[in-house]
This record gives sequence, structure tokens and C-alpha cells, in this order.
Amino acid sequence: MGIAKKKYANQIRALEILVRLKRLYPDATCTLNYETPVQLLVAVILSAQCTDERVNIVTAELFRRFPDAKAIAEADLAEITEIVRPTGFYRNKAKNIQATCALLLQKHGGEVPKTMPEIIELPGAARKTANVVLAHAYGINAGVTVDTHVKRLSGKLGLTKHDDPIKIERDLMGLLPQADWENWSIRLIYHGRAVCKARKPDCSNCALVDLCPSSEVSAPTNP
Repeated sequence: MGIAKKKYANQIRALEILVRLKRLYPDATCTLNYETPVQLLVAVILSAQCTDERVNIVTAELFRRFPDAKAIAEADLAEITEIVRPTGFYRNKAKNIQATCALLLQKHGGEVPKTMPEIIELPGAARKTANVVLAHAYGINAGVTVDTHVKRLSGKLGLTKHDDPIKIERDLMGLLPQADWENWSIRLIYHGRAVCKARKPDCSNCALVDLCPSSEVSAPTNP
């Protein structure tokens, strides 16, 4: 199969996967709790190597005491550090969120900017962070969020051969409509948690089994 035909086949398969994911998880959305773009940015930074459930517990107290960029920037770093301790790597995270909020005050009037280059300049923020914040705070689909679930499942589904998140993102952006870039990631994350688990994928109960070249069971055939 030629390169163009293979890309077209992958695109058709990716679109069918997207349709099924929407059907499986119609109400899927960002599971981090926040009220403002600044709070979402802080929550995403804290979510690195930590579950969203734990982050939500931590940010409930953090945002109660320090609800905006000004409050976080002016807070005692030791207080922030102690609050975010349960998220892991807490010293670096505390320094990053305070430095980020200080930079937001200095350069952006205390608000989160609306462009990828400006967000990734912030301490502790990368493309993944920017993609989540832009999509959920501002409705801007600048890219595809690639976390561990998206990286793993995109590979298993044969939609990328890369391990580098930036290259994976580039592949997925070429296969999916821009309007669906972020909801693809959210739904794939849900599927990774519910069905295609890292330790033991439940292929026999997977609605994507006939589209997955890594499936450990045969797809059902029509009589």
C-alpha cells in the first residue's frame, strides 16, 4: 500500500474510532475542578504524575486560600508547598505554580494568555498543559493533548509509530478534525481507564476491537 493510501486508510479508521468513542463516552469532559483559566492552569501543572482525583482534593484547599494569580504569587511558598505535597514532586510544583502566577501578573495582567507560545513560556507548562488550558478555558483547539493514555492507545490502535509526544501529536492532528482534537484525547483517556488498561486490556469487551491491530482477541464476524 502506498504512503498516501495508507494515510487515507488510517484517517478513515481514526474517524471511525472517534465516532465510537463519542458514542461510548458522550459526557466525557475534563475531570479537573476549576472556576477560572488560572485555576485550570495551576491544576494541570499539579496533575503531572498525579491523578485528577487527588489534584481536585488538593486544589479545593489551595484555591480556597489562594484563589487567583495574585494570591498565589504573594503567598508564602512554604504554605503552598505543604498544601500541594500529596501531588508528588511537590517542591518543584509549588515553585512552578508560584513563578507562573508571578509571570502572569508581570506580563499578562494576572490572566492566562490565549496562545501556545505564551503559555509554554510559563514555568511548569508544556504543550500538554497549553492544549488542555486553551481547549477547556477558551475553546481553542491548538493541538492534541498527549498524556500516557493517549500515547499508549494511539500506538496500540496503529495511529502512530512514534514514542515522542510531539511526533504523536503531529500524527493525530493530521488524522482528526481540529474541532475534535481535545475531545479525542479526553475520550481516549476515559477508554484507557475503563477498558484498555495498561496492565491488562479488556479486549473481549472493547468496542474498538475490530479497529485495533493490537487486539488480543478476534473481532466478531457478522453471520
